[in-house]
Amino acid sequence: MIEWASAHGETVMTKLHSTITQLGKFRALSLQPPPPSDRGRLRDMEDFGSNPGDLRARYYIPKHLGGSNRSRHAPLVVVLHGCTQNADAYDHGSGWSQLADELGFALLFPEQRRANNPNRCFNWFAPGDSARDAGEPLSIRQMIATMVAAHPIDEARIYVTGLSAGGAMTSIMLATYPEVFAGGAIIAGLPYGAAASVPEAFARMRGEGYPDDAVLGALVRSASDHAGPWPTISVWHGDADRTVHASNAERIIAQWQAIHGRDASDVETRIADGAHQRRWRDADGRVAIEAYEVIGMGHGTPLAVSGPRACGAASPYMLDAGISSTRHIAAFWGLAEEEAAMPVDFQAGGESDPIARVRDSIAFPLRKAATQARQASGRSNVGAIIEQALRRAGIMR
Repeated sequence: MIEWASAHGETVMTKLHSTITQLGKFRALSLQPPPPSDRGRLRDMEDFGSNPGDLRARYYIPKHLGGSNRSRHAPLVVVLHGCTQNADAYDHGSGWSQLADELGFALLFPEQRRANNPNRCFNWFAPGDSARDAGEPLSIRQMIATMVAAHPIDEARIYVTGLSAGGAMTSIMLATYPEVFAGGAIIAGLPYGAAASVPEAFARMRGEGYPDDAVLGALVRSASDHAGPWPTISVWHGDADRTVHASNAERIIAQWQAIHGRDASDVETRIADGAHQRRWRDADGRVAIEAYEVIGMGHGTPLAVSGPRACGAASPYMLDAGISSTRHIAAFWGLAEEEAAMPVDFQAGGESDPIARVRDSIAFPLRKAATQARQASGRSNVGAIIEQALRRAGIMR
């Protein structure tokens, strides 16, 4: 009994040390200056709903929106930044607004506030911010509804993507509002339902403590009363990621294989721009899931910043890997096949701003969640001590 207690104590202390080490990394990152950004491209969206997650909303409408065919509405891409980033910096690095100018789609950039999380991480590990019709997911859903009401958006072509904590929140949006999205792309992220506390979050980031893959699929099915069809999924991860272990990509893939009814053996593989790509098709032959393993890449969004298909700019967590995830994701969603777009004459601000015209006039026909957020239970005293320390350090609310 004494030997077991000693071994158990060593295990707990090892995990505590790992958590504190991870905390130190985040605190150091929070002291770094933000990367350069093109701050003139994104506009502020005001009064988009009750905003229970207290997020900021930014958006971008290119001069040509929707294609040369005036009868067609435009796709909308929702982009979620990672920790220590903001919307402007992530757009500047990823090149999404550059691609929107080329292809004619709209962009929405939900942005975390320091008051919610000092490191600007979306709170994907908090039960109140990982459920349908609550917290940050509901704020993002309200932003989407406002964009649809204010602009010629095709509701059948709404997509979401994000990096790291933004990737984890992308998983949450796809699981809790699957009827909203035609597709999603998760970069260096985690599956839905991965954690319900900060200690669990750090463990999952290390790839530890996951339930069976079948349970991960069941979490998505219980997150709403949606019965299909389901969004297509694109998963991106560097095999040298030391912040979010690459095994998390496999858990995301397995979670959505369970949803799409695909088996791991049904895979197609190839090398694409130096990355290892896998694809799984659904019963209709559509590619339902794709995954890119970027060889030698650490934690961040893979970019190609030179050459004829350059898109974005390198900066912390925006990594020149010789492959543009932005362009590949857009092609996976079919956006790259869009025609050049019709002009849009309105400008931000004043009476001509379409956002201003629809303020206070939008109904949000959002269904009640079939289940509530999974609650953390049975936390040990050590877990409580860790959480208290993290709150004092500003990592969690």
